[in-house]
Amino acid sequence: MRTSIALALGCVLLAIGAAAPALAQSDSFPSRPITIVVPFPPGGSSDVITRLVAQKLGENLKTSIVIDNRGGGGGVPAALAMKQTAPDGYTLFLSNNGLFAIMPALTDIRFDPVKDFQPITPLCAFPSVLVVPSGSPVRNVKDLVELARSKPGGLTFGSQGVGSGGHVLGEMLRMQTGAPFVHVPYRGAGPAVTDLSAGNIDLLFSSYASAIGQVQGGKLRVIGWTAPKRSPTLPDVPTMTDAGYPGVELVVWHGIMAPLGTPPEIVKKLNEEFTKAALSPDVVQKAAAQGVEMSTTSPEEFAKLIAADFGNLGKVIRDAGIKMQ
Repeated sequence: MRTSIALALGCVLLAIGAAAPALAQSDSFPSRPITIVVPFPPGGSSDVITRLVAQKLGENLKTSIVIDNRGGGGGVPAALAMKQTAPDGYTLFLSNNGLFAIMPALTDIRFDPVKDFQPITPLCAFPSVLVVPSGSPVRNVKDLVELARSKPGGLTFGSQGVGSGGHVLGEMLRMQTGAPFVHVPYRGAGPAVTDLSAGNIDLLFSSYASAIGQVQGGKLRVIGWTAPKRSPTLPDVPTMTDAGYPGVELVVWHGIMAPLGTPPEIVKKLNEEFTKAALSPDVVQKAAAQGVEMSTTSPEEFAKLIAADFGNLGKVIRDAGIKMQ
């Protein structure tokens, strides 16, 4: 009897001893600056939103948050580097479903988006607007489809590059309607928006943040929104479902990842702190002005979102026959 009691007491003391370092690690975190690797050039919409959140996060944690922009290669080189980073919570990674769901269907990325990283939380969602030049006769999506069918060569749609959200959405519209839409890839949203404003292409799916200047300047017209619900910023713009084209939907999320093996207590604290920062009223207000919705979940729900997009968007890529050029 005494032996059993002693064994039980020993197990309890061992459990307490094991938990103590974990609690201490969480309580002392962070004790130095945190770096967020952003695999896109500075100045883009995702970079701007990440910096907004990072500023608030730093204020709340009373530490520096360093943004390390590592653009190029569709984000793959930065992700591969992150995979090898120490899992201590001090180096994090901004990803999106372009990198974690579309790129794997286009090329060998040499990492598994579902198994090789620890999700922390999504930060924000970027639906796209469907925009046409202000001089276009098109007033709605139905007009656009009918015009494409009436022209011998169809209509040209620009994108931010092969496999980008704009490319995928254009292919979704082409496959659903059967109308001839011809893809014209660009190196990013900026050149595509500029060419569309000049009338060199016929349409573009783009984040509102990228197109807002030309829209407000009267050079572009917004005729569609690719989220399930209308935007509070653009309440008069119909969703693609409202316009009669259900399924032509894509919301590009951006979220925070950590290296696999990051301690659970650090993951929990990072999730709580990023959620607090991303959903703070001033960040939400500034993001909404650019058509961006701040949105966070638990690490477990984020993992489910990544896995679902990995399957669903990969199927769209394969069905459309999209290839890297």
